[in-house]
Amino acid sequence: MKRLTPCKWQKFSDMYKVNDMSLEQKRNSVRQRLVRMYKTANAGHVGCSLSCLEMTIFIRLALMKPEDHFILSKGHAAALLYSVLAEEGILSPADIDTFYKNGTHLSAHPPVNKIKGIPFATGSLGHGLSIAAGLGLANKLKQTSKKVYCVTSDGELNEGSTWEAALFIAHHNLKNVIWFIDRNYLQGFGRTEETLQMDPLDKKLESFGFEVIQADGHDFGSLQDAYDSYRHEKPLAIICNTVKGRDMELQNTVDCHYLPLTESDFQKLSII
Repeated sequence: MKRLTPCKWQKFSDMYKVNDMSLEQKRNSVRQRLVRMYKTANAGHVGCSLSCLEMTIFIRLALMKPEDHFILSKGHAAALLYSVLAEEGILSPADIDTFYKNGTHLSAHPPVNKIKGIPFATGSLGHGLSIAAGLGLANKLKQTSKKVYCVTSDGELNEGSTWEAALFIAHHNLKNVIWFIDRNYLQGFGRTEETLQMDPLDKKLESFGFEVIQADGHDFGSLQDAYDSYRHEKPLAIICNTVKGRDMELQNTVDCHYLPLTESDFQKLSII
C-alpha cells in the first residue's frame, strides 16, 4: 500500500497534535481501543464499526480542517467515532472506560451537545445526509471554505430522506459536501439487494447529479486516489466497497451486525 500524503490544506493534525504515526498505525491503535470497548461492554454493532473504520480515520485524520464538519449518519457505529476522538485527544482514557455504562455520554448512538466533535445526534437512519445538506448550503451562502463530510451506511439508502437530501445537494451544487457511502451490502434485515435493491448505485447517484467514484473502503491509498481524482464539477459521492465485520469470524454476515465479540475475535483484532 502506498504511503498516504496529506492534502495540501491539511490542518486538522496540527490542531490536535496528531503524531507522525502512519495511518496504518493509527488504524491499529483505533481498532485495538475499539475492540476493547466492545468486549468490555459486551455490546453489539461491532461489524458496523469495522466496515467504516478506515474511511472514518481517513476523513478525520487526513482530510478535515478544524472548522470542517463530520457527520456519522450511521450512528450505530458510535463506538468507532469515540475511539477516533480518543486518538485525537478529544476523549480521555477515562472517558472511553465509561462506554455503555449508566450515566455515560458515550452511549450506543452519538449524543448531541455532550462531546466535542459530535455536534449532532445520529442513529435514526436517514438523517445525516440531510444535516450535511443544510450545513453545506449555509456554508455556501456564507461563502466560507468549510467542508462537510458525511458517512452513511448503504442500508439507510432505504430511507427516502436520504434521496431527498441527495436531490437537494445536487440541485444546489453543494460541492462542499463530501458523501462517503459504506457499501458493505448488509443491513439489519439481511442483504441490501434482497431487502431493497440499490445497484447500480453509481448510476442512480450519477442520474441525481453527483460525481461518483468507487474506492476500496479498507485501503487508505484507494481512498486517497478516489478523493484526488475528484474533478470538482459536481457534488462528490464516494462509494466505499467494504466488508461488514472485517476480520471477524462472522464477517460478511448479518450476525456481526448484532452479536458481541467472541474471545477469539477479540484476541485476533487486538493484535492486528
